[in-house]
Amino acid sequence: MADSGEIIDFRSDTVTKPSQAMRKAMAEAPVGDDVYREDPTVNQLQEEVAEVLGKEAALFVPSGTMSNQLCLHTLARRGEEVIVHEEAHVLLYEAGSAAALSGLELRPVPGPFGIFSAETVEKNICPLGEHYARTAAVEIENTHNRCGGTIWPLEAMEKIAEVAHVHGLKIHLDGARLWNAHVATGVPLRAYAALADSVSVCFSKGLGAPVGSALAGSREFVEEARYYRKQYGGAMRQAGVIAAGALYALRHNVERLAEDHENARLLADYLRQIPGITIDHPVQTNIVIANVGLLGDGAKVVAVLREAGVLCGLAGPNRVRFVTHLDVSRDRVRKAGEIAARALRQLSRGER
Repeated sequence: MADSGEIIDFRSDTVTKPSQAMRKAMAEAPVGDDVYREDPTVNQLQEEVAEVLGKEAALFVPSGTMSNQLCLHTLARRGEEVIVHEEAHVLLYEAGSAAALSGLELRPVPGPFGIFSAETVEKNICPLGEHYARTAAVEIENTHNRCGGTIWPLEAMEKIAEVAHVHGLKIHLDGARLWNAHVATGVPLRAYAALADSVSVCFSKGLGAPVGSALAGSREFVEEARYYRKQYGGAMRQAGVIAAGALYALRHNVERLAEDHENARLLADYLRQIPGITIDHPVQTNIVIANVGLLGDGAKVVAVLREAGVLCGLAGPNRVRFVTHLDVSRDRVRKAGEIAARALRQLSRGER
């Protein structure tokens, strides 16, 4: 471990701690029983989420995985198929829950930097017939986690929406980090959300809340998702205590994401200068994926950096992920870049 004992944590933007102002809001939140729909803080959060996304209603849930899976469960029937990117979060990081809980098939399709084309969607819609699963929906992840926080261009989403409409397919938008796409592009959240039947957003990624996500859609859709939330064990009682953290995050921590984006670009600049490292994805938001194949095994790189006091995550055999967030200042990003340069240059020379 680093001699100073200081740890700089880039494993995820989920590792942030609530600020004192957020803790105060949580401690003072008015609460009620949300199963009876009587928690005023939860109700306020849901109203504000629906408003910013331009949807009729929203529903507060414990996690992003639950939010995504409730949306898929509501949009599609057991035995049907959902088209997703081959590196989608719902496919790789949600414990097979689409199959286990909803009986859905996920059809993975390729696309550069997490973005597939309308033509790809059209080619992968199952033909009608008794031999095939019926294609029910398309899932879009914006920003795309595993592909380096890349942003779906609005025009690409619009073209997919056109194809989906023609074929009677629903669209789910995994917008766990949709806030980042909005801040980086200036595209209104409503413009992205308008192209989807359901939207999932997260308050504990980037926005600094300790827990919580929300889904949004039509009133009818959200009422059905609320029923399934109960089945999934996600109905909560005096949930205003945690909803207050999410509400504070929504009101105060969205626009500051621009700082995280700048810090990610700065960190990427440091990493590019290290022999044996390339950045294969455009750094558009707060995620940097470093290809470390020339240095050897990615797990080794993660271990070396951990020993030096910089935490990051393994994103593949030769890929390492760094995520900037509100608990890592620009000065600490610079320090981490300098630490990484020293530690990994030693690794490239075979000194470790």
